[in-house]
Amino acid sequence: MLTLYYAPRTCSLATHIALEDARADYTTVRIDFAKTEQQSPDYLKINPKARVPALVTERGVLTETPAMLAYVAQRFPAAGLAPLDDPFAFAEVQVFNSYLCSTVHVAHAHRMRGHRWVAADDKAAIAAMQKKVPQSVGAGFELIEREMLKGPWVMGERYTICDPYLFTLAQWLEADGVDPARIPRVIDHRRRVGERAAVRKVIADEFSTHR
Repeated sequence: MLTLYYAPRTCSLATHIALEDARADYTTVRIDFAKTEQQSPDYLKINPKARVPALVTERGVLTETPAMLAYVAQRFPAAGLAPLDDPFAFAEVQVFNSYLCSTVHVAHAHRMRGHRWVAADDKAAIAAMQKKVPQSVGAGFELIEREMLKGPWVMGERYTICDPYLFTLAQWLEADGVDPARIPRVIDHRRRVGERAAVRKVIADEFSTHR
């Protein structure tokens, strides 16, 4: 049994969707950021980074979304969530997911988590970071639109672990000040992923009152 620690409106959604896509035997634990549960002693024993997601497996705890998505794809190969038989194609999957993690998500985080990079009382620096978010996040998605989105799905004709990850970050576009008209293919991808039964189920589960 796998256990996913998650919080709504975070990147944990991507792994949650992948687990559902894979029909994995898993359970979830919701971490309430409003109550700073991510900093509780019990959760810090699971993930000392004090962030979500965290995936508890029989062999230990995994963190970082690209690693967790790759694990789900490899743990449940019958689900066909990655081209596991093609080393180069699988590396391309990792390239895309790493870009989302290291560049797009970081640019997004500048909007509300500037204290990670500058002193919390440096209001001018934080405001400058926030001001640039529409530009930096928009540039990341424009590159995806122009160069990286290969077809109806990220990798082309085949749905992979890249798709729930892109879908998750694309949920934040409007709040980041990015004009959706600039990236119509990304927006169409977001719509189609959102129509999948597994995605609808996961979103309903995450926003239910059940803990």
